[in-house]
Amino acid sequence: MTDERTHAFTDDALGAHDAVALAALVRAGEVNPRELVAAAVARAGRIDGALLPVAHASYDRPRISREGIGGELWGVPTFLKDNVDLRGLPTAMGSEAYRARPARRNARFTDQFLATGLAVLGKSRLPEFGLNASTEFATAQPVRNPWKPSHSSGASSGGAAALVASGVVPIAHANDGGGSIRIPAACCGLVGLKPTRGRLVTNAQGGKLPIDLVTDGVLTRSVRDTAAFYAAAERHHRNPGLPPLGLVEGPGERRLRIGLVLDSPIAKTDEPTRRAVEETAARLEAMGHRVEPITLPFGEEFSRDFLAYWGYIAWVIALTGRLMLDPSFRAGKLDGLTTGLRRRFQAEFPRTPGVLRRLRRAETAYAGIFHEHDAILSPVLAHTTPPIGHLSPNVAFDELIERLLRYVAFTPVNNVTGGPGIALPTGAAPGGLPIGVHLSAAHGQERLLLELAFALEADRPWRRIQD
Repeated sequence: MTDERTHAFTDDALGAHDAVALAALVRAGEVNPRELVAAAVARAGRIDGALLPVAHASYDRPRISREGIGGELWGVPTFLKDNVDLRGLPTAMGSEAYRARPARRNARFTDQFLATGLAVLGKSRLPEFGLNASTEFATAQPVRNPWKPSHSSGASSGGAAALVASGVVPIAHANDGGGSIRIPAACCGLVGLKPTRGRLVTNAQGGKLPIDLVTDGVLTRSVRDTAAFYAAAERHHRNPGLPPLGLVEGPGERRLRIGLVLDSPIAKTDEPTRRAVEETAARLEAMGHRVEPITLPFGEEFSRDFLAYWGYIAWVIALTGRLMLDPSFRAGKLDGLTTGLRRRFQAEFPRTPGVLRRLRRAETAYAGIFHEHDAILSPVLAHTTPPIGHLSPNVAFDELIERLLRYVAFTPVNNVTGGPGIALPTGAAPGGLPIGVHLSAAHGQERLLLELAFALEADRPWRRIQD
């Protein structure tokens, strides 16, 4: 297998356009949605054998909604992640533990997603139940990174990231329960906004948990595509408990006070990642913002508690799979990571009340940060994208957990607390793989994050895989 960049960009109806540009061409009558779908299907055929991002295809029957006709993103092809129900297609959750049957109805989020005008061509792959930070499997082939196919595309929205980064579609659904929008964005050179908890309709899985970690969203190649999606989604459903977002169209005018975090309490950031964050800080300072080092109020205990809660999720899956997923579910077929997390939780079960109590208190500590600062700048991940195999579920469980903790050292805070965070592709590793930086803000402040993202993109446009 070649390790050269793998992409599908070509001179077809999609070109190198982002979703906003394509929707504008559709509205102007310069291109037909059917042409966009045909181009995306052809592109998927060119890269699927190398990158393997597609879980289920529906190329002959793209899914659209009447509500979406004429919407902001009308006619733009996309994919839905394979842990959200789409009527008529199975929801396999990336697992080999059961045989998924076609869903009978759409999830609530699917209806909101389709209301933006997007045309769904199928479903993208994720690791088992989204529990890993790399889209790898016990027996199946992994999803590969378009920038360097020997390396991970991130997770759990790794299939979506590979589809967008390689140019098959300009935008794809992703969701985030511990970093699963922002991690693949960082690995694949994309924009990935995890919104405030409650900004979009409640995720079907996350809403059943004692602490809802999961928020849906999208992965894109441009900031304006992300902004356009959230503006369109808000027209379908707006949470009255949050400030309205509307359409963000460019940088803001406010000069901000930004806290800088380079290391986590459990992992020292590697040099290429540290350099990318420091360079981004310098750029923000050159724009007039004040950037100063801060210490987050989350230590090693937070990481241990998050890991325990991750184990609780695996335990619930194993316990209820036959009832909640499919009668064919067999816990004995779960991969090594899910099984290890479940067993770890069972061994530490007495800690659960304290874990939940401390994690719930974290939201107050998070809110306190923004009494003094408008945003936080940090790495997305503590080190650069690892090769395939480093985070395989077949790695011995104790070693795999240590590797995950040393890698996913920043993003879970936003999931536990519900605060928004955005990954931006501002850096590059020596071998060319993208490096993402992370910006966080107070609850409901997605507008501020998007304005900062617009400013950074305008100052130095993101690298393009086809250049």
